[in-house]
Amino acid sequence: MWYHKPVINEELLQSLPNLKIVASSGVGIDHLDLNLLSSYGVKASNTPFVVSTDTADLGMALMLASSRRLVEGYQMAVSRDTEYFPADWLGTEVSGATLGIVGMGTIGYKVAERAKGFEMKILYHNRNRRNKEEESAVGATYCKKIDDLLQQSDFVLLSVNLTPQTHKLIGKRELELMKPTATLINISRGLVVDQDALVEALQNKVIKAAALDVTYPEPLPRDHPLLKLKNVIITPHIGSATKKTRRLMMENMTESIQAGLTGLPIPNEV
Repeated sequence: MWYHKPVINEELLQSLPNLKIVASSGVGIDHLDLNLLSSYGVKASNTPFVVSTDTADLGMALMLASSRRLVEGYQMAVSRDTEYFPADWLGTEVSGATLGIVGMGTIGYKVAERAKGFEMKILYHNRNRRNKEEESAVGATYCKKIDDLLQQSDFVLLSVNLTPQTHKLIGKRELELMKPTATLINISRGLVVDQDALVEALQNKVIKAAALDVTYPEPLPRDHPLLKLKNVIITPHIGSATKKTRRLMMENMTESIQAGLTGLPIPNEV
């Protein structure tokens, strides 16, 4: 499967009686009905670890681009209407700011490693607390309640799997808990955020900005209000989109398929 295609539904499974494994690219498996697959005796795999470095890099890139208003700055620099650069055109500092990471899995932890280089204060919220050695290595502080993280962070970065528990995890209430100077960064799945509530929060300056690699749907309708806001950066779900990583993803999928067909243990089985 690539970009969630083909759709694995009962009709397809019935038409493929000899199917043994579905190998899906990427980390998220929210598009797979694992119970349905299991009922047909079909196994599934993904490629969780090879995408983590590039996705963490993109999370930092979005934070830097949004805070320093790179898209707006580029547009100003190349516009035919620009006669001078205003002296009061200012961004927000990243170094020394507080970063709240929601979801401290492999990707979230790699973001923390990068943020440490920017001398950021790092908070995180996760289902399970990391051990003290891991926390100490990146200088991260655990927030048992997500509310505490939201209230304190200058940047809130979402790096969670999409599950029933994380569906619209960030909604109107959570956005109102954030600082009016805060930026929301989403490198997980679009449905982790209530998009309508986010539009309202950005329009009403409840939060300062958003930087999104994921939305719902993808791409957004061309008249969607998120596309018209200057305090939003949107990229086309490119967290893993480097030549090396995409090749490694394909190799991982091939290895899982070969193992599944020969009865060997499947790497990254889900």
